[in-house]
Amino acid sequence: MGKHKKHKKHEEHVDESWLIPYADLLTLLLALFIVLFASSTLDAKKFQAIAAVFSNEFTGGTGVMDFPSPVEDTMQETDEQEGLKAADREELEEMQKKMTAYIKENNLQDKVETVLNGEGLLLRIRDNVLFNSGAAEIQPDQLKIAEEISNLLVMDIPRSIIISGHTDNVPIGTAQFASNWELSALRSVNFMKEILKNEKLDPRLFSSKGYGEYQPIASNVTKSGRAQNRRVEILILPQGETDQSASSSTK
Repeated sequence: MGKHKKHKKHEEHVDESWLIPYADLLTLLLALFIVLFASSTLDAKKFQAIAAVFSNEFTGGTGVMDFPSPVEDTMQETDEQEGLKAADREELEEMQKKMTAYIKENNLQDKVETVLNGEGLLLRIRDNVLFNSGAAEIQPDQLKIAEEISNLLVMDIPRSIIISGHTDNVPIGTAQFASNWELSALRSVNFMKEILKNEKLDPRLFSSKGYGEYQPIASNVTKSGRAQNRRVEILILPQGETDQSASSSTK
């Protein structure tokens, strides 16, 4: 009798083992749809947000959704420029081509570079191109560079432009400059003064900043990294954009 009851209980048990592969299939399908969605929109922020939600719901934060996006590189490049309107990007790209051509013609590839990002067009100049070590005055034989760059900044539609100075993290502490802040600020001001000798440029659209050592683009541990961090940057903002802190910056 005992065996008969046990056999009956076994017959009434519902086999649910099929739920496991079924749940896995649903999860994979959701992952596929999310990848397709991200590929079509190229919106990295949306992709990461949706992926995080489904990852927590279906796998507890790990598993099938925790993988690098197959379109990660493309989305990153797009995200860098997503703040630019199509017309702005096109015009800035043309300006970038002119600047790049000038850089190549003058063999300045290792000293000057251009970057188009979500803020606008950035022209990055190594400090040793313009200044002697620890000095804020532009070298007389380098004034031609400032003049040529000023011509490149003459646009049919004027844009706001921010000129900023940057240093490495090596303390300066000279009689003239108490810190890298003072050095970077005065360098940006002096370079801006040379740029604005071009009468076709509107001084009201320019502002100057000194960041000292606090916005590095490379490691200060190495000599080459410190050399990259010592620079002057010219940021050309998209049409209609203005620097919110322009009123408090040096002009």
